[in-house]
Amino acid sequence: MAHFGLENDIHSTLKLDVPISNGPMARWQRKTSSSSSSTLSGLSPGKCGNASISSSKTPGKTPGKSKKYTPSRIGGDRYIPVRNSKQMEVASFLISKGNDPAETALTDNQKTMSTMLNGFNIEDAKILHIGGRPLNAPEGYQSNLKVLYSGQTMTPGSVTKNRYISSTPERVLDAPELCNDFYLNLLDWSSQNLLAVALHNSVYLWDATRGDITLLMTLEREEDHVCSLSWIKEGSYLAVGTSDSNVQVWDVENQKCLRSMRGHSARVCSLSWNDYVLSSGSRLGNIHHHDVRVAEHHIATLSGHTQEVCGLRWSPDGRYLASGGNDNLVCVWPRVQEGGLGNNSQSIRSWSEHQGAVKALAWCSWQPNILASGGGTSDRHIRIWNVNSGSCISSIDTQSQISALAFAPNYKELVSAHGFAHNSVVIWKYPSLSKVIELKGHQDRVLNMAMSPDNSTMATIAADETIRMWKSFEVNPAKKAKERMMKPTSGGLHQSIR
Repeated sequence: MAHFGLENDIHSTLKLDVPISNGPMARWQRKTSSSSSSTLSGLSPGKCGNASISSSKTPGKTPGKSKKYTPSRIGGDRYIPVRNSKQMEVASFLISKGNDPAETALTDNQKTMSTMLNGFNIEDAKILHIGGRPLNAPEGYQSNLKVLYSGQTMTPGSVTKNRYISSTPERVLDAPELCNDFYLNLLDWSSQNLLAVALHNSVYLWDATRGDITLLMTLEREEDHVCSLSWIKEGSYLAVGTSDSNVQVWDVENQKCLRSMRGHSARVCSLSWNDYVLSSGSRLGNIHHHDVRVAEHHIATLSGHTQEVCGLRWSPDGRYLASGGNDNLVCVWPRVQEGGLGNNSQSIRSWSEHQGAVKALAWCSWQPNILASGGGTSDRHIRIWNVNSGSCISSIDTQSQISALAFAPNYKELVSAHGFAHNSVVIWKYPSLSKVIELKGHQDRVLNMAMSPDNSTMATIAADETIRMWKSFEVNPAKKAKERMMKPTSGGLHQSIR
């Protein structure tokens, strides 16, 4: 029997049509088993079936290369440090489902069941969720970075990225018989939007609002001419300096000369108001203060210049009077006290750095202690002065004669008008004095410049007998560049001042 049993075992082993139960697993069976186990593990995103994968530091496949994604480490996130393991599992599941909103959207019942089962809303398990407005800072809180980066108030020039400055004037007015004299001041713009222009022996008013032109006055003698103009702050009275050493005050509304004040012995080529005090500069270098309220109008004389006083400006706060002369000096004088200071009042500052006549003077409206001055052909420099310290803050060589200066507060810029050799208008950033734009349009040297009451437009008058309006400082430049380019520069905009 034992022999028979051994023979049966040998016979069954040698048969090829019977599977071998005790032998090693075939290769195709190993492949099938391996693929099926990986498929099963991929169907459960929250559980890792392969111990080697769960212990690795980086995932085997990235979400961009495979639709299925298993996080490498439950509860770990480099960018969001606070998150429990359940939220990571749900977030991993949401990534594996893709970005289809139809699949990820949950009904109210599903949200309730999810909250009860998981302990949190499944929508809160997103990897990164940005929504809603940021929370307001507590009252009284101030960031340290704000002190570093908010030291200066933002200006419209720095906020507006697409500011457009037209290179052509918005309007052109003819100014025939204009005196081509560098030392005269023949243009001024009132707070009531009236532009006063002196043409030979007459003064004309142009209403910038309506466009009307009015002849205000004409000197009696043909050989005399108007040398200077200056509006009072309220814009109701206009001071006129003449070549026969006379100073007149005119009521514009009634077109009447209120008074004529004498005292100078030469032409009066510069004027400036400070409340009821009118200051006038003459060709002999003297500066007179006139109190227009009283009969004895002459209350003080300032003697600091040896030649013609061609520039005169009161500071916005009324504390200082700046004067510039053909003797290359810039002087700063104190305010006139009640009752007058008498004669030979001493200047508090006197600068001689300019190498040419100083006609261009401008006070900074947002920094009352800052004064800008410009020199003539021999100097061509713009200099910025600190009146309190007496120092020159900065200067720049413009390579051209400077006939007028004005600060533009809307964009905190400085504007200069030039004669020989460029005959242009330049806008500078303040206080860096970097050039913003150079406006060219006049065919001869620019003599004077005035700013509109809203500080959006500057008017320039030149020896080519034209007045050009440059609208370069709009606070809210709503008009597009295309609309401005379509406007004509002549025709209806070209008008005669007389």
